[in-house]
Amino acid sequence: MTLAYAPSLTGEIVRPGDEAYETLCRTSGGTGSPAYIVRCRAAEEVAQAVRFAAEEGLTLSVRSGGHHGAGFATNDGGVVIDLAPINGVEVFGGLDDIVRIGAGARWGEVARALAPYGLAVSSGDTAAVGVGGLMLGGGIGWMVRKHGLALDHLVAAEVVTADGRIVRASATEHPDLFWAIRGGGGNFGVVTTFEVAATREREVTFARVVYPASQAARVLRGWRDVMRVAGDELTSTAHLSPASGDDVPPTVVITACQAGGDHDAVEPLTRLGDALSVDVEIKPYADLLVETPPGPRPAWHAVLHNRFARSCTDELIDTLVSRAGDIPMTVVELRALGGAMGRVPAGATAFAHRDADVLLTTVVLGGQAERAPVREKLEALWRGLAPHTGGAYGNFLSEPSKDDVAAVYPAGTYDRLTAVKRLYDPANLFDQNINVGPEGSR
Repeated sequence: MTLAYAPSLTGEIVRPGDEAYETLCRTSGGTGSPAYIVRCRAAEEVAQAVRFAAEEGLTLSVRSGGHHGAGFATNDGGVVIDLAPINGVEVFGGLDDIVRIGAGARWGEVARALAPYGLAVSSGDTAAVGVGGLMLGGGIGWMVRKHGLALDHLVAAEVVTADGRIVRASATEHPDLFWAIRGGGGNFGVVTTFEVAATREREVTFARVVYPASQAARVLRGWRDVMRVAGDELTSTAHLSPASGDDVPPTVVITACQAGGDHDAVEPLTRLGDALSVDVEIKPYADLLVETPPGPRPAWHAVLHNRFARSCTDELIDTLVSRAGDIPMTVVELRALGGAMGRVPAGATAFAHRDADVLLTTVVLGGQAERAPVREKLEALWRGLAPHTGGAYGNFLSEPSKDDVAAVYPAGTYDRLTAVKRLYDPANLFDQNINVGPEGSR
């Protein structure tokens, strides 16, 4: 293809051979070879790129932060819409503390922009994650128990639909689309800006406590019991971390975020066993988001799989500890949920798993050669956990299967999403996602 083949595109066009191409064709989930990467500065340029891809029958990917492990934000031979230039953060203030955020912004940028106003949006773990993908899929952040999911604070969005229209979705404007984009991912259009009701938060208490792996069952039971009675202000994650060479033994790491400056609130998590180290610090929320390189790591990428559990039972913990301990290169995470996230009615948004007690995630590190030997053990672990789990989080799936799609979107949610899909994207142009499009539509 040549530049003359795309005369209708007015964004910055990056093609194979251009200086920025090798960076922009990559994501955290892999590398593609798109024919066009269109860096868009406004919704009108996004609309032009959408129409061009549809008219030419080209695969269309949308890149916000490029952080999703499945590599949806790139493709081979198609068009990538890069939203990075649409990265403004505008604070309106007022009683509702409404913030307009460009879909190409990263959550670290958002947190730093809101900090002078004493505002925050509970987003994700790291600063480099893009706003768009996380918001559309959920947003299980450091304050999920106090403030719910990131998408729970969305009040309106500017969306470019498959036919190139620019519409506003809210509770009163295209309400079916507004429901669908809150948990339904990128299935229905390209969201260019979000209007979000931020929350009043200036500082948090962050704790990191390390325990020996030999006490994993005891620590996890104690962690679960503490979180079941904790106030909504406390959010916490338990990590089973593998050994790293001869000098770094396996451990259980508890991280916690207490909204507000309160050392006492995290203290019960420091005496779950014989702690190897305890670090507690009060800091601005913006400083909590871990800084990671925004680009991909060419040598390897993480393989993520997850399931929710309605109850973190002793049986689940026993299965996890007995089977996960001998899987190398693999981190296991248990995220405590509930609180504000669980008080939103299940059908209010397309994120359906409001009754979950925990989110269980495995993260396999390394390159293909290192990951291959652990796959069989990992699959055995998940078979053992199957009786105790159900439902999945779309943002933490790097190799989504049909079973995963069904877990992310239970039958009632899926049926409603497909109805919205038929209205806004009947040809399934937006299929680079956890897709709800009909088979054979492309």
